[in-house]
This record gives sequence, structure tokens and C-alpha cells, in this order.
Amino acid sequence: VAKTRSSIWVRLGRGSFVKKRSKTSNYWCRPRMEKQNMYGRPLTNIKSPVPSDIDVAYSVEPLPIKTLAKQYGIQSSELDLYGSRKAKVHLSVLERLKDEKDGNYVVVTGITPTPLGEGKSTTTVGLAQCLGAHLNKKCIACLRQPSQGPTFGIKGGAAGGGYSQVIPMEEFNLHLTGDIHAITAANNLLVAAIDARMLHENSQTDAALLKRLCPKERGVTKVADSQYRRLKRLGITETDVSKLTPDQVRSFVRLDFDASTITCNRVVDTNDRFLRKITIGQASTEEPNTRTTQFDITVASEIMAILALTTSLGDMRTRFQNMVIAFSKSGLPITADDLGIAGALTVLMKDAIMPNIMQTLEGTPVFVHAGPFANIAHGNSSILADKIALKIAGPEGFVVTEAGFGADIGLEKFFDIKTRYSGLTPNCAVLVATVRALKMHGGGPAVTPGIPLPKAYTQEDLELVTKGCENLVRHIKNSMKFNVPVIVAVNKFGTDSDKELQIVVEQSLAAGAVGAHICNHFTEGGKGIKELAEKVASVCQNKGSQNIQFLYELDLGVKAKIEKIVKDFYGGESVKYEPEAERKIAMYEASGYGKLPICMAKTHLSFSGNPELKGAPSGFEIVIRDVRASVGAGFLYPLVGSMTTIPGLPTRPCFFDIDIDDSG
Repeated sequence: VAKTRSSIWVRLGRGSFVKKRSKTSNYWCRPRMEKQNMYGRPLTNIKSPVPSDIDVAYSVEPLPIKTLAKQYGIQSSELDLYGSRKAKVHLSVLERLKDEKDGNYVVVTGITPTPLGEGKSTTTVGLAQCLGAHLNKKCIACLRQPSQGPTFGIKGGAAGGGYSQVIPMEEFNLHLTGDIHAITAANNLLVAAIDARMLHENSQTDAALLKRLCPKERGVTKVADSQYRRLKRLGITETDVSKLTPDQVRSFVRLDFDASTITCNRVVDTNDRFLRKITIGQASTEEPNTRTTQFDITVASEIMAILALTTSLGDMRTRFQNMVIAFSKSGLPITADDLGIAGALTVLMKDAIMPNIMQTLEGTPVFVHAGPFANIAHGNSSILADKIALKIAGPEGFVVTEAGFGADIGLEKFFDIKTRYSGLTPNCAVLVATVRALKMHGGGPAVTPGIPLPKAYTQEDLELVTKGCENLVRHIKNSMKFNVPVIVAVNKFGTDSDKELQIVVEQSLAAGAVGAHICNHFTEGGKGIKELAEKVASVCQNKGSQNIQFLYELDLGVKAKIEKIVKDFYGGESVKYEPEAERKIAMYEASGYGKLPICMAKTHLSFSGNPELKGAPSGFEIVIRDVRASVGAGFLYPLVGSMTTIPGLPTRPCFFDIDIDDSG
């Protein structure tokens, strides 16, 4: 007999349980299981119609996470438990398994979505469930941690849906182990330090600054390691600060911020449009140090990007040191190390760097780590999660990782940014498409969250689907430019007709996809995506492509790289740079940052910068409003048109449907 928090389970043979009593659920969870696989637990209590996501999630009792981790070869000493259903995985796993060959690597992307999303996370989870629980392959899914912004805003949670979910779904969607809170704390400490340093430099003499920055304790001058590094960067060989000349003291103690060049803003993990432009420093104690600034959403911050792209604790610290937080009035870059804060940021992030482990409904592991948006950040889960998962999976296993939004942004950044830094090569790409989205791209009515779908989306319309496939075809051809095999997953909805689905399959194969399969994982779990999973396994056994072709070379100029993305990937004709963007590009190239990859901040609802321009448009102009430098993360960050870095709440946010009962 196995006791859990809310139930008593009685073992019936090897690996099977019956729930005899539940204090919190009316569902009979897993009344009898199919034969227990080594790497998963196939669902058998599937209901039709599919209950709500939370009811499905509560119908399955998660395995103790330490038990699941043990099944996959993770030692108990390599886990930090956060209760019984989630844990952090130590980076020491990489050292222990350093000689193990990597598993097969699959990246999941999608066509240009409707505002409702097309089930890319659901497909990622469903594919992992099938590979593990149904094909008995060692498989780990790697997902990003959801932001509180969309969870309470328009889109809702990101744990998947139906019978392809991460559980416990409420813990996945809310807080998890606190990584996003750690990023918020680190980022806001950094920006508070910037404003405080400007205030102190504006109100103190050089001598007073030196005395406070390098105080004497028991007759010994206290100089931090970061301050010694600053002396070295300034070309000052004298290490006794009391012997510095007046000019050396001035250059040492004054960062001399040009406030208009500050690259990082305060962040909050909430959709709050009223923080897009604010004035700070208005209290009498801060006068005259007011400045106009803004908030970003936490997941768009450079610290989030660093978490997702780092490869070790030491690498993360180095990236924090290298963050260019502003430029001086003389045009010199100012780094977080100049401010002396990189060590403190690393301490705040020391736990967040470890990936989180959870599980799917069918008992396969999920690494949840980092959460950058793909439209205003690089949009991929962490390199560390992927690397650890690949070692755990081993050469016969699989890792299914997800690139955010459509392939025009998430997949492009996966290859041109993430794979450049990780050195990992995917064996294939899975492109998720839906009849609903293709109808929209074929000229269907607007799809608006909170409003019932127009009849065009619930009735058969072969003409709309056929016309909309131009969006699918461009995404397939774009994805193939990276020299990886592309397999299309047609995520089936209940209102799709067989003829509509067949059009999507035929158009996919004609465009060059090596496979296209209709998937019912929402309604059937892993069983409903078996054809796709078998095709993925077959392609990976042939090892796919091992010679990635990047979209651009890093030696190209900043504008040349931007224009390569716009013309060769988006289908645009030209790029216009507003004066602020021109100024920033010149400044970054003069400082030696011109060879960094590009992370376009662009709407996810169109190939263009106009979210209303659907299908596969061409001949349009992209307007670059501004360019930010995320030097620590390792990319430049152009903002397209009116793209904002903190969303707003809709008329009816998702929080209307979120509540808790008296029992918790």
C-alpha cells in the first residue's frame, strides 16, 4: 500500500495501482494500467469529451519526483527537492556523465500562430509521452518556465493541454521553484545600483567617492576584486589606490553614465502597460536625479537570457561581468563588473541555474528551465537543461526541446543564437500546424481571445485551408535552410474535417517535409501522436543532419545581418532604421560588438512587423525603432516597429478563471 497526500493506492501486480479513496478528487485515476514501461506509464483512464485541463491534471497522481529521477539515472544526491513533485537537478550530473554520448535531439517549432496558440507545448509534451510511455524510449522534454504575464493575461498557462500536460500543472504555471523571482531580484538590484551610483557621483567629490568605494578597515584599504579588474581595464598598473594620481582617481571612481544609453530596465513578471514609460527619482531626496525610463517583463531581461544561454556557474558569472549596462559620456562601455555587482548577481542566481525536473501525465520527465519570450527575447529553454537531458537520455534516448512561437522567430533564434553557443545539433525539427491557424492565414476572420470563433473556423472550408498553407510552406522551406529534416505535426482539433487535414499533409510533403502526421495527443495522450513519434525516431536513427547551416555569418555588419533575416527569412524587401537605431548600431560597432548574433524583437503574429498581415507576405518594409545590446547574453536586440517589452492586460484577463477552494 502506498499512501499519498490525498489518496491511498493499492499495488496490483508490478507497477500498477488502483486509487481506492481520494479526499480531494471524484476521479478514479488509473483504475488499471497497461503494462508498465521502463520509461513511462501509458494512460488508460481517458475520457471523451476531454475534461478541463485542470480536471485532467488532477486525475493523475504524480510519481514522487525522486522515484522518477531514479528511473532515469539521476542520483538522489543530485537533486534538491522542492516538496515531493518537483526538484532541481545539480549541474554535477554533467561531470558524472561527461563520457556518455548524447541522445537524439529534437526541436519543436510552429507556423505563425493565432493569438490563441496552436498547441506547440502540447505537442512537445505529447511527443515525449509517446516516445517514453508508448515506444519505451528514454525521453526527456525540455520546456520553458511560464511567465506570470500570460498566465494571468491572455494566453493562460503553458503546461500543455488535454491529455498531454506537465503535472502538477498549477505548480508548473505558478512560481515553480522561484527562478523568475530570482531573476527579478537580480535585475532590479542591478538597476537600483545604476541609479544609486549616478546619484552618488553627482553629489560627491572624487576624494569622497574614493574614500567610500575603498574604505579603510583597521588601517587596511578594502579593494574588491572587481575594482582591481577595473584598474586593469583602465590601464592603471598601480594597485595601491592611495597612490593614484588625481586623474587616475577620477577615472577609477567615476563611471560617468550617459543616462540615455542605459541598456537595462527594472522588471516585473506581470502584464502592466502603465509601466511602459515612467519617471523615477521624483522624491526630494533624489532631486535632481530624475530620469524617464520603463519596466520590461522579467522574461525579456538580459539576466533571463543569460540563464538560458549559460553553460556553467563560472560562465554565468563571466557573462554577468560582461553585461554592458550603459555607455559613459565619452562613449566607453560600462559593464556590471565596473559597478562591482557581478558576484552578487551570481549569488542571487546560484539556485536558479539548476534546471527543474517535473513530469508528464504519462510519467516521463520534463526539465523546466528559463522562460524567455520568443517575440521579445530569444525564446528557448536553457542550454544547460538540454545538455543535462542529452547526457541522461544517452545515445538511444531522445530529448524534445521547444522553440517559442513560430519558426520565423523562435526557431531562427534557436539556430542562430542558441546552437551557436551550445554546440548542440538537432537531428530534426518538428513543425506544428493547425487547420485553425491556416484558415486565418488564408483570409479567415480575425481570431480574438475571449470571443467565440467565427463559423469559418468550425465549419469545413477547403479554400481557406489551401490558401493559408502558403504560411506553412514558407515555414517549412525556412526551417530547411538550416539543413535539418522537417516533420510536420498537424495538431487536430475536433472541428477539423478529414479533407482539411489531408490538404495540410499533402501541402507539407510537397513543400519538402520528410513527414506529415495528423496528431490526436490532446484527446488521446501519447497514443494519439504515435505515427509522428515513430517518424521522429526513424529520422533520428538516420541521424538527420549534422552540418548546421546558419542564416548569416557573424562577421557581417549589424545591418547586413538584420537585412539577411528580414529578406531571406521573413520575405521582406527592405529595412528602415530610425535615428535612435542608427545611433546605437554605430555605437555598438565602434565598441566591438558588431559581430554578435541578432535577436529580433518582432510580433509573433506575422512574418512582417504588422500583426494584421497574415499568410506569407512579401515586399514589406521592416522598421527598426531601436537596438539594445545584451553583451553578457551575447546578442544585439533590434526592436521592430512599435514592439513593446512589457505586455498589457486585456479586457477580460485569465485571472477571472483562477481561484482556489477552502481546502487549498
